[in-house]
Amino acid sequence: MTEQPTTVTTVADGTARIAWTADQPVDVVRHEIAAALTGHARVEALVDPDDEAGQRIATWSGMRREGVMRGVTVDGTPVDRIVYARLASDLPVQEPEGFRALLNSFLPRKRAIAQLLVRDETDRVLLCQLTYKQDWDLPGGVVEVAESPQVAVGREVEEELGLTIAPGPLVLTDWLPPWSGWDDALTLVFDGGVRPASLLDSVVRQEREIRSAEFCTLEQVDERCADFTARRVRAALANLDGRGSSYTESGRA
Repeated sequence: MTEQPTTVTTVADGTARIAWTADQPVDVVRHEIAAALTGHARVEALVDPDDEAGQRIATWSGMRREGVMRGVTVDGTPVDRIVYARLASDLPVQEPEGFRALLNSFLPRKRAIAQLLVRDETDRVLLCQLTYKQDWDLPGGVVEVAESPQVAVGREVEEELGLTIAPGPLVLTDWLPPWSGWDDALTLVFDGGVRPASLLDSVVRQEREIRSAEFCTLEQVDERCADFTARRVRAALANLDGRGSSYTESGRA
């Protein structure tokens, strides 16, 4: 039996799945998607992560990348497939907003973490003992989608410690390489100013995430934190005085 160059199959109510051969022109696939969208709300494609040509065809035919479906069974073997889809309600790719949305779907995204550097009158640094890992860390957390990192760190400190501290200027940008199952990330450290040691009396811990919070000496920072966190703290402190770099990688200039 001759393999069909392009196949469109209804896989659920309102959803069609399209597949094509390697030599299929983009214009043909684009036409088939448009035709399928006259009778479906969604047209999707599952593309092999190793098939770069297939990914290009999916993209330039107007399908947005949605993510990776893991463990799809193909010919009895579990494999990964990248999910691409186009909806009938998506803006035309020829329009600027539609084209930007297409690019946005496949361009790299990077996790951002916002932290606050708070010191007391004796230059000790506020650290949190976390429930989900053994080492201590600066207060803060992951920046939500479309959230300002400076807003995020204030939100995280208020949620986790019950403290309202207006974040000051950015002190340090620290890149963290992929590690132990985590993708790489940017950690942005903001100046939390000098606060009285009695600030700890106002802490209301979010018990699900925070075991305790203390002002720590640099020796305690080295003892309690992961090595890259300890380097980040020292780099941020040095940059407060203008002696350090404003950018580090895993805490190293």
